[in-house]
Amino acid sequence: MLVCFYCKNKGLIKIEKKKRNTVQKKIIYEILKEFKNHPTVEDVYAEVKKTHANISKNTVYRNLRQLADDGKIRKVSLPGEQERYDNATVQHYHYQCKICNSIYDIGIEYLDSINETVSKMYGFQIDEHELVFRGICPKCVDAYNKSSTTK
Repeated sequence: MLVCFYCKNKGLIKIEKKKRNTVQKKIIYEILKEFKNHPTVEDVYAEVKKTHANISKNTVYRNLRQLADDGKIRKVSLPGEQERYDNATVQHYHYQCKICNSIYDIGIEYLDSINETVSKMYGFQIDEHELVFRGICPKCVDAYNKSSTTK
């Protein structure tokens, strides 16, 4: 990480600050890897707290952000939702259930060509895109069908 500050006598000074690999970060990362879904900070913190009560929520939040910045995990941001985190670091798409809010990875090819098409049409420089499918997941459809047949 590059840290810059201004010194009156020397002007702008840049210092390379090493990122720390703390025990807490390793614990948080290992716990996150156990999740099969896309947990929020609250979800990760609840799991961390079970075995490491001395780790604060702020520490979990800070370390998840740093792990995402380092490219070890991905941050999943959906409009109107809390940030979630994903172990899959390759570009991929997601599906969000409108009933239970679960998020699923969609295993279809990431379409880089969309970036080029939009860039040519509108003149934007596009680094990446996110696509989220929304609907009702099979578990919620099954639950709905069971509840409607019992009435």
